[in-house]
Amino acid sequence: MEYMENVKNKKAYYDYEILEKFQAGLVLNGQEVKSLRTRGISLSGTFIEIKKGEAFWVNAVIPPYQPLNTDKNYDSQRARKLLLNREEINYLAQKTKERGLTLVPLSVYTKAYKIKLEFGLARGKKKFDKRESIKKREVERKIKSEINTRG
Repeated sequence: MEYMENVKNKKAYYDYEILEKFQAGLVLNGQEVKSLRTRGISLSGTFIEIKKGEAFWVNAVIPPYQPLNTDKNYDSQRARKLLLNREEINYLAQKTKERGLTLVPLSVYTKAYKIKLEFGLARGKKKFDKRESIKKREVERKIKSEINTRG
């Protein structure tokens, strides 16, 4: 069976300033695991929400592994529970109540046959911050090209 590569949310680094990173296991059923490993997933538009002392990954669409052989009640867009300890959940709940902080998925990857989600505590960037990061990236790109041509 082909294994899933590390799927990254590149737009999250552009739209948000990542303050802290966390990793969590996912509660998935068998066909979701198979579907993730073969087809992968898009992280754009997904987010993490804390409800009643539990963390959930919301808006993630995992298509069925075998569409013709799938249970009629299968919801490809259901909220999936994250496996975090109580201290982490309480800490994240407290931080997300602060103005301007949110939890953003950064990547999905496999680790020792388990599927993990890396997410970050993030603050949204303003328009001028985004322009600044673009300029910074352009300068780094020019420096690398100069080093390569002179090297």
